[in-house]
Formats: sequence, C-alpha cells, structure tokens
Amino acid sequence: MQLAMIGLGRMGGNMVQRLAQGGHELIVYDSSADAVKRHVAKGAKGANDLADVVRQLTPRRIVWIMVPAGAVESTIKQLAPHLSRGDILIDGGNSNFRDSLRRAEALQTKGIEFVDAGVSGGIWGLEAGYCLMVGASPAAFQHCEPIFRSLAAPDGYAHVGPPGAGHYVKMVHNGIEYGMLQAYAEGYEILHASQDFRLKLGQIAKLWNHGSVVRSWLNELAERAFSRDDNLVGIRGHVEDSGEGRWTVEEAMRLDVPAPVITLSLLARLRSRQEESFGAKLIAALRHEFGGHAVQTK
Repeated sequence: MQLAMIGLGRMGGNMVQRLAQGGHELIVYDSSADAVKRHVAKGAKGANDLADVVRQLTPRRIVWIMVPAGAVESTIKQLAPHLSRGDILIDGGNSNFRDSLRRAEALQTKGIEFVDAGVSGGIWGLEAGYCLMVGASPAAFQHCEPIFRSLAAPDGYAHVGPPGAGHYVKMVHNGIEYGMLQAYAEGYEILHASQDFRLKLGQIAKLWNHGSVVRSWLNELAERAFSRDDNLVGIRGHVEDSGEGRWTVEEAMRLDVPAPVITLSLLARLRSRQEESFGAKLIAALRHEFGGHAVQTK
C-alpha cells in the first residue's frame, strides 16, 4: 500500500524501514531534512512540506503521524485542509485519548477518518515487530490492516475499539510498564545495596531469565544493561515520563479504581529528577526539632 509517514525519529524511522521491507510505498517527511534524505536513499519518496506529502499520495490517502504529543495538534491543523473526504489520518504517537476523541470528532465532520494506534516495541520493533493497539472505525481498520500486519509482531495488532480506544489501551499499557519498571528497580537496588553479599547483578538477571516467574523482556534488557556495567556507573538516575503514567493515574482516580503501584511508580520518577528533595530536608529538620535527631549537613 501507499502511505505517508510524518516524523522520522527513533520510532517513525524504524517503522518506515519495516513497512518498506513489507513492500509498502512510503512518502516521508520530517522537520529534519537530513532524516528525509536518509530514507530517500533507502527508496522512500521525500516530501518538502506537509502539503507536498498530500500531493504525492493517491486517494484514498493514508497519512501516519509519528510525532511527539505536543506536536500532533499543529500537524493535524496543517494537514487537514489538504486532505479529502475518505482519507485516513493515523496518530501513532502517545497522545491523550481525550484529545484523540476530540480530533476524531472534528475530522469526521470533514469526512476524514481518524485512527489512533498505540505503538509498543521501542527501538526493537524494527527487527521483532511492534504491538499495535488500534482505535478506528471497522472500515478504516480493515482498509489499513495490511499496514498494521506488516508493522506488527505475529499476533501483535488488534482493533480494540472505536477512535480513542487505541490510545486509551496504550495509556494503561504504559501505566503498567511504570509499575513493572519500578519493581525491577527496587529489587535490583536491594541486591546492589546488600551488606552481607557482593552480588553480581548481571548474573542474577541472566539466571532469572531462565524459568523464573519474574522473567520478562524487561528483565532481558536489565541483563543486557548489566552486561555492559554491573554498577551502571555513568548513568544518572533521572527518569522522565511522557505523560501516559500521569494520565493512567488521573483515569484511575476518575473511575475510583485504586492503583497504588502505578501511582507510586510515577511519584518515584518525579523524585528522581530532584538533585536534593526540599521535602526530605524539611522532614530531617522536623525530626531534629521534635526529637533531637541528628541532622546531616553539607
């Protein structure tokens, strides 16, 4: 099939390659001209701007957006005037599902189909395939299914509901990921801090990947990381979040669903960004005030 990919970063660029391997015809665009040139050299057709993207596509057009959540709105606003009734716009980034619901409704008034595809698999998706959680009308999903099939791992894509459902499922997926990452982090930190044993974390990670109930792809990646440096020297413990964990916690609160693990894992990420916690300093000061407990000074 013919489609366009807008956004050629770590995810979008790899997806272009996998789609090309599947025999699809790609028109590509990115704010980086160098990124476009790299894919043109591999057989894709480059576009000069978003209007040029649409000009090069044959109706019924399919445009896949793979840009950060903050850039989706402006990208759609620039694209929409050039699209026609029946065209399909796919947002494969990590957008808030409520934004996707709103965008789907707005585009529907113009006869443009909106598809939200939650994409998991990271940089490994090029080789292993992606997991795609697709929100779309049945007709749009069916039309785009050859694309999803080429991108996905075996049995790795599904039509999970109408527009908005794909990003909703991906949001909760990432919330679960937060909790899993935090559990591994805490467990390995306890092992690393042991005063009774000098443990080799890479050896333990490798062991746990064979028959253990905590074996997983994430733990395979932990084994890979420890194989380079068992103490992770040189890596700063600063952990960003791209929004889905926050949105999952907000949705849990809205639905009155207790989600303590995901919530605390999100808060742990926020704490990781502080060089020193002012709150922790206050607790130390208060303990000194009411109990005379020692305070460490710089």
